[in-house]
This record gives sequence, C-alpha cells and structure tokens, in this order.
Amino acid sequence: MANNFKYYSPTEVIFGKGAEQGTGKMLKRLGASHVLLIYGGGSARRSGLLDKVRHSLGEEGISVTELEGIVPNPRLDKVYEGIQIGKEQDVDFLLAVGGGSVIDTAKAIAYGLAEPEHDVWELFQHVRIAKKCLPVASILTIAAAGSETSKGCVITNEKTGEKRAYDDDLARPKAAIMNPEYTKSLPDYQTGSGCVDIMMHTMERYFTNGGNMEITDAIAEALLRTVMANAIILHNDPDNYDARAEIMWAGSLAHNDLTGCGNDGGDFMTHKLEHEMGGMFDVTHGAGLAAIWPSWARYVCEGCLPRFVRFARNVMGITLEGTDKEIAEAGICAVEQFYRSIGMPTNMRELGITPSDDQILAMADRCMIASGDHIGSAKKITADDAVEIYKNAR
Repeated sequence: MANNFKYYSPTEVIFGKGAEQGTGKMLKRLGASHVLLIYGGGSARRSGLLDKVRHSLGEEGISVTELEGIVPNPRLDKVYEGIQIGKEQDVDFLLAVGGGSVIDTAKAIAYGLAEPEHDVWELFQHVRIAKKCLPVASILTIAAAGSETSKGCVITNEKTGEKRAYDDDLARPKAAIMNPEYTKSLPDYQTGSGCVDIMMHTMERYFTNGGNMEITDAIAEALLRTVMANAIILHNDPDNYDARAEIMWAGSLAHNDLTGCGNDGGDFMTHKLEHEMGGMFDVTHGAGLAAIWPSWARYVCEGCLPRFVRFARNVMGITLEGTDKEIAEAGICAVEQFYRSIGMPTNMRELGITPSDDQILAMADRCMIASGDHIGSAKKITADDAVEIYKNAR
C-alpha cells in the first residue's frame, strides 16, 4: 500500500555540453552579487573549468571569493573556514564546483552564514533545526552523491571521527549545471565508486517494509539497470559521453527523492553503517557502501524477502527456480559479481581495512547514536545487529 508523500524538487537543471557557459547569467538571475566559489582544486583547475566559471561570473559583474582544498569525506574545519571567509567578504551566494563533497561543504557553509549566531555542527548533532540557509548552486564534475538536487549533506568532524548527515529542504540547490564531459578525467575507481553510490541511493529506498508504489518501483528498477549497464561501459570505455550522461542524470534522479515516493522513507542503514567506516578509516564512500551492502543484505533479507526476490528478478535478471531465499541469495551474489566487474570491493578486506573487534564495537555504538529513531525499514537494526553486520563484512 502506498504512503502519502510530499515530493519537492525545486532545482533548475542545465544539462549537456557547454552547460557551464551560462553560469554567470544564471546566478545573476538568481540574485547573486558576491559568490563564494568552492572547489577541491586539481581536476577543476586542470580542465580549465574554473577559468571558464570565473570569466562567466565576471562578465555579469558578480564578485568572487574562493575557497579551495575540499577533500572527500569533507571536513568540518573547512566548513568553519568557509563560514569565516563568507562573513568577512559578505558573500550572498555559494557556488560549488565539484562532486558531493564540495556541494555538501557549500551547503554546510550556507547554513552557517545564514545563522552565524549558532555553531553549524549543532545541525549535524541534531540538537536544533535550521531556520535559514543561503542559496547554493553547483557545477557537477563527479556523478555520485546526488547532492546537486538533494536536501542532504554529510560532514566529517575530523576531531571526533564522527561523520554525520543533516537533511533539510532549505539547502536544496537553486540550480545544477551538469556537463558530463567534465567527468571524463575521473579515475576508474572513482567512477565505479560513484556508480555504487547512485545505486545505493536507490536501493536504500527500495528495500523497505513500509509500503510501495508500482510506478516508483518501476522507476527505481529501470534506474538501477541503467546504471549497471553504463558502469560496465565506462569501465571499458571511460571516454564514452553517452554513458557518462546516463550516469550523471541517474545520480540526480537517485537522490532527489523520486525513487522514494510512496514508501516509508527508506532504510538507509547501509549508508549509516558506512558513515562510521568513513569517519574512522576515511574510505571512499561508494567503495565503502559496496563493501558493507552484501553483509547487510544477507543479514536482513529474510525479514524483507518479497523485496529481495523482486529485486533479483527485475533488476539482476535472476531466472532460476527455487525457494524465495535461494532466489534472494542469487540476487545478492549477482550484485557482488557486478561490483567486482567494475573494480569495487565486496567486503572490508577487499576495501583495504581490517577493523578490530573494539573498532567494530565503537562503529556500531556510533551508528546507533547517529541513527536515533531511524534504524532501518527492511529490518530494525540494533547495536548487536550492527556488530554482526560489520563482522560478517570484515
């Protein structure tokens, strides 16, 4: 049975070759006069994208202040640095050039600038709710996180090792400029990790026990099949523009809440389990998801068996006859085989980490604290369950 839902996706998307050329005109139309330009550094500079963006903004008379050096699993100290710079320079708009880490950093800075009397980390600790947020736009260079159209952002507190998320429609970007050509320079591992992240944003919403809609399921299944097919193409032919375009658009659709319409909000425990791995070991997010998902899936599948059977049939193409449990297991094995085919891990050992029992206990405890009342839909996860999932993935 379908649940009531609200679907809100206000981001204006400009997609395709040369999309970045209209950056200045778009931001001026959106009211920007002084932009904080945020980026990681390397690829955006080498590709010439940053120079094009600066020129486009300058043509429209928009002032620019820059913050560079954003890294994967974006850090709270960089958020604080951006807030301080934004205050000093009186910026009124944030433009992220990069992937999810850069966009998430921009969102967190936007919260901090809009309410400078508060510590922005309080939002990620969930001790208060944001009331204001400066406008954000992005020029996407990595298809993965879906942050360019989503309400979420994830920041790591490097002092405590906590990786925490905060979701609020206030931070949904006003615009997303998406030229798939700028993803061609990504290493194969980064492309594969991005494809897993896109898949997991869809799968987190798919494996639920809280109601579903046929149309939503069909969209999710088509998206998953499309990502897998094009991920394999890019693994063998990284310059394939059409495959890049399919993956980039899939990334936005996977995390703007479209694939969750009518369900109970999704499971998202795989993400929460991985966040603790990322906070403790600084692993690449998509690869971390690939390493933990098979263990989570096998642990919860009996409590969500109809969904796993449907997934095996409709997404992974499993045709064998057998019990529901056998069909579900075949589907999970097929996902593992796909991960390996694009160079992704299927356990922590393949990911390159071997957490001790004490570290697993710490990750499980932190996961429960971060999860609050939202502890899964396919199966409600306890701290003991989290420990077992981590151990089975080790």
